[in-house]
Amino acid sequence: MITKSTLERIIGDDLAELWSVLTPEEKRTVTENFKYERYKKNQIIYAEAEMPENLYCLLEGKVKMFKSGYGDRVQILRLYRPVQYFGYRAYFANEPYVSSAAAFENSVLGVIPMKIVENILRRNNDVAMFFIHELSRNLGGSDTKIINLTQKHIRGRLADALLILADNYGYEDDDSTLKIYMSREDLANLSNMTTSNAIRTLSTFVNEKLILVDGRRIRIINEQQLRKISKFG
Repeated sequence: MITKSTLERIIGDDLAELWSVLTPEEKRTVTENFKYERYKKNQIIYAEAEMPENLYCLLEGKVKMFKSGYGDRVQILRLYRPVQYFGYRAYFANEPYVSSAAAFENSVLGVIPMKIVENILRRNNDVAMFFIHELSRNLGGSDTKIINLTQKHIRGRLADALLILADNYGYEDDDSTLKIYMSREDLANLSNMTTSNAIRTLSTFVNEKLILVDGRRIRIINEQQLRKISKFG
C-alpha cells in the first residue's frame, strides 16, 4: 500500500486542485486503493471494446489514445503527459471503450478502480465538478480537432501536429528540439494523412527552413511561421 505522504510527493502540485478537495477519509481510501502499473513502449493499456474498470493517471512517460478505422487505418485522438487522468469517460457513459490507449514510451501509471472514484463522486460535489470540467475541456478540444483534421490542408494539419507536440511535451535543453520522438507513421496518424504525405510535407518544411529533422528528432526553428501555417490551414 502506498502511503498518503508518498502519493502526495509523487503527484505533486499538478494535481493539488483535485487532492485538496478530498476529505481525510477520501484521501485514505485513495491511498489504500492506489497502485502502480508499468508499461513498456507500445504496450496496450486498454483496448477498444473492453469494459472500463480503472481511472488511470500518467505519472511518468507518454501515452496515446487512438482508434482503428477503415482498412485498419489508425487515428491518434489524444496525447497524454504527466500528470493527466484518462480512461474514465467510457465508465461514466456505461459503455465499452470506443478507443484504445498505449504507452508511447516506457511509462508509469497510477491506477484507481472506478468503483472507488464513483463512490467519492457521489459524496463530494467538488470532485464531481473536477471531472465535469475535465470532460468538458476534452470535448471542446475534440470539436476543434475535428474541424482541423477535416478542413485544413495537409500543411496546416502537420503544423498543428508539431505544435501540439511542442505544447504538450515541450523542448529539450536547446529550447527547439521536441521532447518526443515520433515515427513518420505516428505523425501521419496524428495529422490524419498518409505516411507518404507526412514524409513529403516534413521535407517541404525542412526546405522552407521551418524545421530540422534528424531521424525521429525534430527541431523547430521557425515556430512563428508554423503557427501561421496552422492558423490559415
